[in-house]
Amino acid sequence: MERLAGRIILLWGWRRALVAAVAGALLVLAQAPYDFFAVGFVSFPVLVWLIDGAAAGPGARRLARLRPAFAIGWWFGFGYFLAGLWWIGNALLFEADSFAWALPFAVAGIPALLALFYGLAAVIARLMWSDGLPRIFALAFAFGVVEWLRTFLFTGFPWNSVGYAAMPVPILMQSVSVVGLVGMNALAVLVFAMPALLARTGGARLGLSLALALCLVHLGFGFWRLSQAPAEPPRTLDVRIVQPAVGMDLKWDAAEEDRVFTQLVDLSSESPADGKPRPQLIVWPETAVPYFLTERPDVLAALGNMLADGQMLLTGAVRPEGVGAGAAYSNSIMAIDDDGEIVGAADKVHLVPFGEYLPLAGLIEKFGITQFVAGPMNFTAGTTRTTLEVPGGIKVAPFICYEIIFPSEVAVDVATAKFIVNVTNDAWFGRSPGPYQHFRQAQVRAAETGLPLVRAANTGISGGVDAFGRIIDAFDLGVRGYLDIRLPLDVQPAVARPYPGYIGLAIVAGIGLLAAAGAACRRFWSN
Repeated sequence: MERLAGRIILLWGWRRALVAAVAGALLVLAQAPYDFFAVGFVSFPVLVWLIDGAAAGPGARRLARLRPAFAIGWWFGFGYFLAGLWWIGNALLFEADSFAWALPFAVAGIPALLALFYGLAAVIARLMWSDGLPRIFALAFAFGVVEWLRTFLFTGFPWNSVGYAAMPVPILMQSVSVVGLVGMNALAVLVFAMPALLARTGGARLGLSLALALCLVHLGFGFWRLSQAPAEPPRTLDVRIVQPAVGMDLKWDAAEEDRVFTQLVDLSSESPADGKPRPQLIVWPETAVPYFLTERPDVLAALGNMLADGQMLLTGAVRPEGVGAGAAYSNSIMAIDDDGEIVGAADKVHLVPFGEYLPLAGLIEKFGITQFVAGPMNFTAGTTRTTLEVPGGIKVAPFICYEIIFPSEVAVDVATAKFIVNVTNDAWFGRSPGPYQHFRQAQVRAAETGLPLVRAANTGISGGVDAFGRIIDAFDLGVRGYLDIRLPLDVQPAVARPYPGYIGLAIVAGIGLLAAAGAACRRFWSN
């Protein structure tokens, strides 16, 4: 191990960049759908040794001394995000004649921008760097900070945060209910990086013992929390989740509107199989209805005829306001009762930049660009979050598409809700890791908030998840059909909090103090 560490530390030039990028790319194997979390014990020790060797030339100024560390972090991040997000480019290929020009930006440009965060992490760590165990604390603190920043800077995009690598299965998701994703990010890096100490840099026994203790607590808490799950929940709701699997080449085709709508109605109207009860709630995916419902009383009447007495439909739909050139459009979830009336609506608040709206639209449109992804129109963001009420007076917190990946946003809006609904259209990303990663992040939100989740996707991955992050039932990609599930409600998992992110921030700060103390001690003893 010492020889390997020495060779990595002494790498120079393009070889250092290549090793950093490969180490970052390998780390993607710890994310869904691969879930090979052990690769983290390779990628992060390599990053530690590369930062060990990130030295500038003699006489370099302070800023210049940080450039080698930034470069290492950037290449590590570029490899990670390129290998983990290449599938974003699929969204540009449905109208390739119009959007293929943006493919390099989507495939390489987005990873290059996100890699700046990991470059910053390496700089923060290097500023606190010292020998032995304290430098592992420095790296964990730095990643904890930048992954937190990734949740809100530049509208936020915390996709594939490193903490998910430590939560491949429900038993390992339970700790997130205490420390939040913010804490999991820092603790995951802390544990994954500990094998770097095997290169005889000091503190190996203490560091590895700490890592083992954290792993045992992580696993033990998962066992304990799952053991608290009641055999029979106090209350249930029978839900039908419809996955229509409409191809993106047909999604916005006006000639296919009636066929798509008929297909949705047919799937929703089928009798339950295996003696299951009639669903009380039916959930359709994001923008499932190919019409403006507020302008089509005939369609609302058809939905009222489809729904039995007491049933309700939650469907994704476009909600227009105004007419003509001044019209604004919201990406919404609408609640429709058995009379065919719209009894509630919730607009998407956190829109996807360049996909649902154009940042700096006035400037960008001068170059002839209206949006980067094929779709019906640009959307207007909702101003407030709204809960919806479903049969039984049950309140539900609705989230559209990637809103579900933002822990703090979900936490704020679930205080009065009994479960979470997430509607999405992951058909944009084809048969790629993207839909699996998206579903995993939604699954972790359930464990984090202690609320069950219903997820309806146009084509994968639709399913139900209980309050502990356990999958009740789910579809695979490309499957057309419906799932009838019995959603357990009013289950209060042990140590579930509305927003454990505050505890996570405290953990990140504590790790930072340990790193700073280690660096200060090093300076004291070296003088």
